[in-house]
Amino acid sequence: MADLHAHRQQFPALAHKNYFNYGGQGPLPQASLSAILDSYQQGEMQGPFSLAMGQWENEVIRDLRQAIATELNAQPENIVLTENVTAGCNIALWGIDWQAGDEILLGDCEHPGIVGIVQEIAARFAVKIRICPLLDTLNAGDPVAAIAQQLTPQTRLLVISHLFWNTGQVLPLKEICAHCHQGNVQVLVDAAQSFGVLPLDLPDLGVDFYAFTGHKWWCGPAGVGGLYISPGAIAQHRPTFIGWRGVTQWPSTTEVTLAPDGRRYEVATSAYPLYVGLTASMGFHQQWGTTAERYRQICEISAYAWEKLNAIAQVQCLKTAPPASGLVSFRVDAPQSHAEIVKQLEGQGFCLRTIRFPDCIRACTHYFTTSAEIDQLAIALKTCLETA
Repeated sequence: MADLHAHRQQFPALAHKNYFNYGGQGPLPQASLSAILDSYQQGEMQGPFSLAMGQWENEVIRDLRQAIATELNAQPENIVLTENVTAGCNIALWGIDWQAGDEILLGDCEHPGIVGIVQEIAARFAVKIRICPLLDTLNAGDPVAAIAQQLTPQTRLLVISHLFWNTGQVLPLKEICAHCHQGNVQVLVDAAQSFGVLPLDLPDLGVDFYAFTGHKWWCGPAGVGGLYISPGAIAQHRPTFIGWRGVTQWPSTTEVTLAPDGRRYEVATSAYPLYVGLTASMGFHQQWGTTAERYRQICEISAYAWEKLNAIAQVQCLKTAPPASGLVSFRVDAPQSHAEIVKQLEGQGFCLRTIRFPDCIRACTHYFTTSAEIDQLAIALKTCLETA
């Protein structure tokens, strides 16, 4: 493994602050920033619409698709390159042949962007939404059993996160998928917080759709993400938006053939230097250690954060045990609101965020977060509460 102190020096954004917002957006490592700038400069020198740049763009697309597929233990043809998680979820949700009376089972810890898509699907196609109470399983209970109780013969799709953005809970996805598939229910997963954190083997997990982004835990540029579609799911799924990127043959001006794989969902021109940036970011993290090694470090440092925060009298972490992720969510019993506390802490160089449901503050720790940063955060928070 690379030296952690030297590794941290490659993040310009960490020089003057204590950053705990990786679940919102990770800072770019210098390698990624340089790769993006170099790519834009190369395009301007060669001509952005030249044969040379066209070949370069194809190589960039291929390299990123392969890098993502390797991380997911999947095949490149099952990877769709998108802008973000929400774009991937839109592709999955709108490509299903919905019929009136179908049901979508939605977890109660999902991001509002995904909830909005599901609501519009329900309104447009007379689909019913059922809500699964998974928040209740944060510290006790069985998520698989909770989901099983809500499934009906009309359920077509389960929409859940692998790692909840608000509480830090990791769901047993393999068991959930296996149970859903027994009833011919497909599973769409919001992987905003799991991609770049958890070691992943998507074919083994059995998930149908897995939407992710590179700008959070991979610390890549905003605007690049992806969607995994399993071989079984893609065989019965259709694209909603179509463009030249998804066309493999153009025999006439009135006929085209779409790609048989994930490429069919990719529409048109993208900011390809950002693809280079994400590839560079992924390579940078892999220089420090494997995904499993980084995940162990994330869990170790988040456990330390959980212990330090929970030791403050007015603070209560949502989880009653250290989280199996880098998300540490907590409530504060104080005269100030959570929003006021976060604003005051940011004024002192500590970047956290509030969560609306459940009402709490979230601190994110990455594998290169240090115990000293957490100690300083605990002191600053305690001081903030004592002077209220």
